[in-house]
Order: sequence, then structure tokens, then C-alpha cells
Amino acid sequence: MEKFEQIFSVINNEATKLEENMPYLEGVLETLEGILDGKVALEVKDASKEDMRKAIQIAILKGMRKNTQPNHQMTPDTLGLLVSYLVEQFYEEKLASGTISIADLALGTGNLMFTVMNALEGKVQATGVEVDDLLIRLAAATADLTEQEIALYRQDSLEPLLVDPVDAIVCDLPVGYYPNEEIALDYELCAKEGMSYAHHLFIEQSINHTKEGGYLFLLIPAALFESEQAKDLHKFLKNHAWIQSVIQLPESLFSSRAHEKSILILQKQSKELKAPREVLLAKVPNMSNKQALAMFFEKVQMWKQNK
Repeated sequence: MEKFEQIFSVINNEATKLEENMPYLEGVLETLEGILDGKVALEVKDASKEDMRKAIQIAILKGMRKNTQPNHQMTPDTLGLLVSYLVEQFYEEKLASGTISIADLALGTGNLMFTVMNALEGKVQATGVEVDDLLIRLAAATADLTEQEIALYRQDSLEPLLVDPVDAIVCDLPVGYYPNEEIALDYELCAKEGMSYAHHLFIEQSINHTKEGGYLFLLIPAALFESEQAKDLHKFLKNHAWIQSVIQLPESLFSSRAHEKSILILQKQSKELKAPREVLLAKVPNMSNKQALAMFFEKVQMWKQNK
């Protein structure tokens, strides 16, 4: 067995034993905390941070499938690795000589953030915000076991945050209506009638917490700009950010058209900078088609050189 499979086997066996008294996902958390406390033996030598992250991810995914909840979802590895590549491209110069600060305001279990942190080893100062107690505890245990430093805040990200502006935002946007209409009133993207879209408010809050000239790498619903509130979103973005790129993701990654996503890359406007000469519009090919994938990366490189 590979190292991550060995680690998963330990976590899975322990969590399965605990299922008599609690849901599997809570058993995963108790197991991870038990490993950290030395109560659960994890005798896997020379495992990498990626081995540990993958093993935990598989266990969490199993738990989410057993106890489906709308807010319990995880960003797939393929998307995390793609976002990591894009962050690296946009911050190549800065990463060559130092670190960048990154925040995720919808952290969940942290899989997207930890994928980026592992890819940019030692180059990220990370912050995560998550309202769900179970998810943020899983993120905290994962951070400790993968030896990744991250500042965690358990709260509703759309309420006022004590988070300093960062160089970059990465976020798999929560999609749907935001239930707290009183908080929504504080946002420019508050719906004029009815309930506001949470994903619109998260875009606004993410821009609020990005430094001028900083980039946002957002996983968005593929139909984001086709909704009845899209006109207001366009107007808001025109005033506060420059669209750098819209990248369509392969349909094969999603269970249905309704769940399809794209990557939206924004840059917070700055008086010292200019909007890109052209927006990068691209489609990621099937991940198994190596030749097509190489052409996609080449297109990104050419656009980057000309921007």
C-alpha cells in the first residue's frame, strides 16, 4: 500500500469503531485528535504532508457521503491543484523572493487551502474562516497533522471580520441564498428584492479583504453571470475589480449541469495598475488528455506574457 493508503486505513478503522456512538465524520475528527494526543498510534514512517492530506481527505469524503449535509462539501484535488498552479503563475515574482498571504473565507475542512499550501511549500501565510464547528475542527486537526500553520476563525464570514487584507483569496464559493437579511443589508450586492445570493456577498467580502492589486481565485457556479442578479454583480465588479480570467472546467468533474463550476480570477483595482489588455477566456480539457492539458497551460503562459 502507498503511504496515504496506510494512513487512511488507520483513520478509517478507528472511525468505524466509533460509529456505534457517533456519525462517521465525527469519528474521523475524534481519531485525528487522538493521533495528535498520542492516543491513536499512526505507525507510518516518512509520510509526506501530501500523503497525510490525501488520507484525511478520503476519510472526510467518506464521512460526507454517509451523512450528507448541504454545507459539507469538499473541493476536489484536481481543482485544488489547478488553483495552486494559477496562484503560482500570478505570483511567480513574489514567490521567488518571499511569501504571500492567502485567505479562504469559506474554508470548510481546508482541503483547497492545504492543497495550495502543500504546492507552494513554505511560501504561504494562511488564514481561514469557517462557521461550521465540525468542519473547522477537522481543518485544525488537518493543519496540525500536515504541519501547516494557519490562523483559523470560527464565524460567519459575512459578518465583520478581524482579518487583515491579504495578497490573494482562494475560495470555493458557497452557493445559494444567504439567510441573514439584516447582515446582507451592509453589502452593495444586497438584493433589491427578496433574499441575497450568498455567493455574491462572498465575492464582495473577499474583495474587501484583498489588498489593492491583489488577486482572487474563485470557484464559481458556471451560470454565475446568467442569474437575475447578474446585472448588479457586473456593475459591482466594474467599480471594484478587473476580471483577469474566466476558466471553464470540464463537465466530467461534476455530477450534473446544475453543479458545474468555473474559475473566476479577479484583481482588486489599484490606482497604480491597469486593467488587463484582454481577459483570458479558456476551457480546461479533460484532465486525462495530457496533450490538450499541455496546450491549455501553454495558452495561460502566452496570455501571461502578453498581459
